[in-house]
Amino acid sequence: MKEENGTAGLRFGTLAVHAGQRPEPTTGAIMTPVFQTSTYVQPELGRHLGYEYARTQNPTREALEGNVAALEGATHGLAFASGLAATDTVAKLFSAGDHVVCGAGVYGGTYRLFAKVIARQGIDFTFVDSSDLEQIRAAVRPNTRMIHLETPTNPMMQLSDIAATAAIAKDAGAWLSVDNTFASPYNQRPLEMGADLVIHSTTKYLNGHSDMVGGLVLTSSDEIHEQLRFLQNAAGAIPGPWDSWLALRGTKTLHLRMQAHNANGQAIAEWLEAHDRVERVYYPGLASHPHHALAKRQMRGYTGMISIETGSWDNAKKVVDAVRIFSLAESLGGVESLIGHPASMTHASIPADDRARMGLSDGLVRLSCGVEEVEDLIADLDQALATL
Repeated sequence: MKEENGTAGLRFGTLAVHAGQRPEPTTGAIMTPVFQTSTYVQPELGRHLGYEYARTQNPTREALEGNVAALEGATHGLAFASGLAATDTVAKLFSAGDHVVCGAGVYGGTYRLFAKVIARQGIDFTFVDSSDLEQIRAAVRPNTRMIHLETPTNPMMQLSDIAATAAIAKDAGAWLSVDNTFASPYNQRPLEMGADLVIHSTTKYLNGHSDMVGGLVLTSSDEIHEQLRFLQNAAGAIPGPWDSWLALRGTKTLHLRMQAHNANGQAIAEWLEAHDRVERVYYPGLASHPHHALAKRQMRGYTGMISIETGSWDNAKKVVDAVRIFSLAESLGGVESLIGHPASMTHASIPADDRARMGLSDGLVRLSCGVEEVEDLIADLDQALATL
């Protein structure tokens, strides 16, 4: 953040409430207004008041961009109409003949975008197990422009070593992009570990209330920001001011909500690991997780996201149909608890063979543990698992 915003040196929770915002100058309103306008009146030809057209600039959107940039420790933030719109805009930084190394365990929509849309424009993608540094290093080519990670991955909860991958990218003259949606900036700050770009679906933990769709890209590189800013305006995949305001409303309580998500996720994961009808629990906060040591090093909390192996499609169906507090729905990161079946929902676009290589079976169930009382959530899962 810039010094003139008055937030330099402030801690995370204070930044969440105040960064990127000032009282509205006309009335003193403490909440950033929803600037619901498409254009701005210019006082005379050749002079405007800092705003010309709402695709290019909007004060509500700028407040959100500045707020999350501060939370990620970034210099620049750019908001988009969805997480995939943000990822698509990052992909537009590249040209035919360029190469991108991407983690194989990314969200199904990211895989679909890269493999079935962007690849048609002549950009080549290599998908690797991003938890294996040797696979990342071996995939790099002379024309590699970016390495893209998602950590923890959706839904297998695998981790990538951000600092070590940043070193690989730097040696290759490439950028490192990290999708930080699952962790949130409260739990993980990739730019501090050497990443060049951070991507968020603001729909998830940043907003936290399941009432808008949006995305963000954060960077401290003036070069990357200039290119992204051009693309944001040229392609126009921007969020409206109301969605920007809803996301900004959400980030004010991010630190409080993440503490609750982290606590509930840890308690529920430990309970599930001891349950005799759960074959396996995927949660980086468990000592049994293969990347637990890395999680302790680069994260300060392990979120409310848990995946469990039930053993079969039929078992998964029984569990997701039996819950009463958890709701069967796509998405994650809201204050309410959700349950999903990745193979048929969020990751259905990934070929079955590729899902199998990831360990994403038909029996896998994904939990987004909300901020309800943890005893009630455990009781709900207990009665659902009793159907197996």
